[in-house]
Amino acid sequence: MPLKSYLDKHLIEAGCDEAGRGCLAGPVVAAAVILPKKYKNKFLNDSKKINEKLRYELREEIEQSALHWAYAIVSNTEIDTINILNASFLAMHRAIDQLKQIPELLLIDGNRFNKYKNINHQCIIKGDEKYLSIAAASILAKTYRDDLMLKLHEEYSYYKWNTNKGYPTIEHREAIKNHGTTPYHRLSFTLLIDQLAFDF
Repeated sequence: MPLKSYLDKHLIEAGCDEAGRGCLAGPVVAAAVILPKKYKNKFLNDSKKINEKLRYELREEIEQSALHWAYAIVSNTEIDTINILNASFLAMHRAIDQLKQIPELLLIDGNRFNKYKNINHQCIIKGDEKYLSIAAASILAKTYRDDLMLKLHEEYSYYKWNTNKGYPTIEHREAIKNHGTTPYHRLSFTLLIDQLAFDF
């Protein structure tokens, strides 16, 4: 079933999504995208359902075709301070802040959101599988976060962030167990299954 171009054809809509919420390390990254109402793309979908090569091809296409787009990050230390849910909302707010046009309606992937200024929003469960603008935001958030994790991998190669991108894989947890944490780990998360005693 093709994704929908808009929820309300009379309003300027921005789709919003985040990436990296479940990771043990690195920032959470969010994006906001305003697409033309008549925009169509049969390949655009939830970033998790698309292979890496196509994600980057779609990023280029989205950035060329979107009326406005932006992405933003919230660091792991901020996540530890305000918790991952609030950090996800803050990342979306920061992305919306950077849009060169003020949207009239925000389409949010998920079931919760902290209201942004005086702009109405609609939370949509699995929105990145239903609306093109949210899917586009998911692609940008995912690819820009992956780029960041590849850079961090060059600094801390033990953790294999070039492949796991900071997610809680067995190899990532083993590296934490053997080498401890880095300045990029989220210390408020359960980094080890049994939370072995080691110094943060």
